[in-house]
Amino acid sequence: MAFSLNKVMLIGNLGNDAETRFTTNNLSVTSFSVATTNSYKGKDGNWVNETTWHNVVSFNLPDFYKESLKKGKKFYVEGRIQKRDYTDKEGIKRYVTEVISEKLIPLEGREAGGGESVGDKSGFSAGEPDTASQGVDDDLPF
Repeated sequence: MAFSLNKVMLIGNLGNDAETRFTTNNLSVTSFSVATTNSYKGKDGNWVNETTWHNVVSFNLPDFYKESLKKGKKFYVEGRIQKRDYTDKEGIKRYVTEVISEKLIPLEGREAGGGESVGDKSGFSAGEPDTASQGVDDDLPF
């Protein structure tokens, strides 16, 4: 058995408002893009910003998360990379690389009224119980 790892962690701003659709089995699929920027000094000594766009797909997000996934918002996204292909309406085979999110954490608080960020500080983990709200870390010695 071979060991492998497929893990991606991104911090970036959403490039568009999230769009949610439903499968025939009533599974919600939320899609959005995240921009990350790499900065480096060019040959002329000036800083160059290089932006990469990542397609992100999330399954069964709570409604309050769907509502917070707005253009320009900063999020931490953790998940795995997946490649897939499909045939478009013109019969051309297309290839897509996307991040399947396993954890989303908003990195900005609410604009008006202060308060906590959307959800709780632990973010949303797909398929995992929310241990942060259950007081699990109360037993830690530090």
